[in-house]
Amino acid sequence: MTAPIIFPRPEVRPQRPFFSSGPCVKPPGWQPSDLSQALVGRYHRSVEAVHRLATLFGRMRDILHIPTTSYLYLSPGSDTGAFEAALWNLLGPRPVDVLAWDRFGRDWLADAAQLMGPDRVQALVAADGGLPDLAQINPDHDIVFAWTGTSTGVAVPDADWIAQSRSGLTFCDATSAVLTLDLPWEKLDITTFSWQKAMGGEAQHGILVLSPRAVERLRTTRPAWPVPKLFRLTCPQGECRDMGPVNTPSLLCIEDALVALEWVQSIGGLSATIARTKAHFDLIDCWVNATSWVNHLAAQPDHRALTPVCLRVAGRDSVTTVARMITALAQENVAYDIAHYRHAPVGLRIWTGPSVERQDLESLLPWLEWAYQKATLV
Repeated sequence: MTAPIIFPRPEVRPQRPFFSSGPCVKPPGWQPSDLSQALVGRYHRSVEAVHRLATLFGRMRDILHIPTTSYLYLSPGSDTGAFEAALWNLLGPRPVDVLAWDRFGRDWLADAAQLMGPDRVQALVAADGGLPDLAQINPDHDIVFAWTGTSTGVAVPDADWIAQSRSGLTFCDATSAVLTLDLPWEKLDITTFSWQKAMGGEAQHGILVLSPRAVERLRTTRPAWPVPKLFRLTCPQGECRDMGPVNTPSLLCIEDALVALEWVQSIGGLSATIARTKAHFDLIDCWVNATSWVNHLAAQPDHRALTPVCLRVAGRDSVTTVARMITALAQENVAYDIAHYRHAPVGLRIWTGPSVERQDLESLLPWLEWAYQKATLV
């Protein structure tokens, strides 16, 4: 009998083995000393602290091409808190279509049904790895969706399915899409994201971007359900403007977000982060296409998110295989936190956003081969 061929143990490890899908790897070169200018110990409504937050808002607008007519709001609770705030404050006047193809979309579906009642919610659901039929969207309804399903690596291919002349509002959870593509703001009325994804910032703060149409609804309607004070969106003196949260934000996290955006600017801005992310995805995609034991969770190529990349692993006992791979890679200090999301199909989930370095992904791939061989030949 011929002995099985063992993939050789690689010699080169990733210099930064951080491939978690959130919190994600910090920008290259980041050091704790970068936060030395943080206004720690200061009142968050002091002139200096308000100026730092305004600087952050301005930098985000410039880099992400957010229209000057849109309104930014800092929310507690990371992207989840921001999106919950959007649902609680702005749903209600119209029926809503909810697209659910990953864990978070299903959460938004449950929340919408609880708030409005199931008779006013059209659920457009797909199994993990798929995408609902976008042709079923009703432009007279509000639309709730995640641009990228972070737990499945499935994303909408574009915004062509959103009617330009729609009557309803679009609620977009864009936390894994920001900085990985140029979002079509003209199609998005309420957009949320966090700093902990492609920016490589710290967690617990979320951003809402409200279009003039969303602001108008906020001005003219009141939700039929109570909204916790912590998440109320208001228009002071009848005029909406960029605002901080009701509660106290972390001035250390604000400084960290500014540092992250300085890095984005230093490499060339949004076009550079998009190019880096696309190159990272292409690297993994080429490897997947050449490897027999792994495949994308997303069935259709044009539905695959640039990040994260979610992969199925072949084998009669993929649960055991993946567990062994994850353990071996972590013990070798090669890759941390690349297991599937806890409520997603078993497999690998690799963040390929802009703060990842290409050479680290290149170094990771032979280790994945080694770990699979080690896991299946035990």
